[in-house]
Amino acid sequence: MDKKITRRDFLKTGLTLGAATAFTMIGGKAERLFAQDQGNRVPDLVAVRNGMPDAMFDRAIEAIGGMTRFVKRGNTVVVKPNIAWYGGPETGANTNPLLVKRIIVHCFQAGARRVYVFDHSVSYWKSTYSQSGIEQAAREAGASVVPANSSHYYQKVRIPGASVLKSVDVHELILDCDVLINVPVLKHHSSTRITIAMKNLLGVIWDRQFYHRNGLHQCIAEFCLFRKPDLNVVDAYRVIMRYGPPRAREEDIELKKTLLLSPDIVAVDTAASLIHGTRPQDINFIKYAAEENIGTMDLDSIKIERIVM
Repeated sequence: MDKKITRRDFLKTGLTLGAATAFTMIGGKAERLFAQDQGNRVPDLVAVRNGMPDAMFDRAIEAIGGMTRFVKRGNTVVVKPNIAWYGGPETGANTNPLLVKRIIVHCFQAGARRVYVFDHSVSYWKSTYSQSGIEQAAREAGASVVPANSSHYYQKVRIPGASVLKSVDVHELILDCDVLINVPVLKHHSSTRITIAMKNLLGVIWDRQFYHRNGLHQCIAEFCLFRKPDLNVVDAYRVIMRYGPPRAREEDIELKKTLLLSPDIVAVDTAASLIHGTRPQDINFIKYAAEENIGTMDLDSIKIERIVM
């Protein structure tokens, strides 16, 4: 049963920073982050907590208008989780397989003709696909789990308006799909402080080292000038808070039991950074993407629905 969330609840669960100055650069106050009095229109972002990943997704997708808002009959869909690292769901390094499976089920219920799942993994791809539990979960739901470990799966594209990432080799399925659903896991990362939705898209390009050599944050943001996901679903069930992803210990993982969902990749990354306890204005790829009008950091300007299970 739903219940209202008090300001104290949000301070406890990390959905605000607990500081009056947290949003001084993006036009709002922390305590208004998930304001409820925003009319009857469909929310722009949904935040759910205290459920299992699959059950939280059920509630979130219903609240935002259902999967048929994004997936039409006959569509080809790519569901892009984070499957970068060797390890099971308990590690928090990869997207929770329960969530991936449930998203695929909703896609087929909405009429999808085909659903593909892949990631350009950091660890050996066959091991990560298997040990993450995502390969089995995705196949059980009817999706095709495909590799991304060879350059012949990628095609070069031009990115209009980019100042750094003017071209990039992109996995062919991203070019061919009707719908892209981005499903990152929220976690600490040594290079960018945190990994969320925009950084998860490194798993659809071939040469990640180009990003690192030429301005990692700028490249992460500029990829979205080429292709923004139609829907972003942030898995914040188990969250690596430090030393992530490969060196995180059990004590570095917090059970936050939270899920965020939005078509706006900048807004969802902004909100997710707060869950992690990181100021969004300190994450350069979020700032750069907002400056490019890819999405909004101003959470006061959008409708956010919050659900406690």
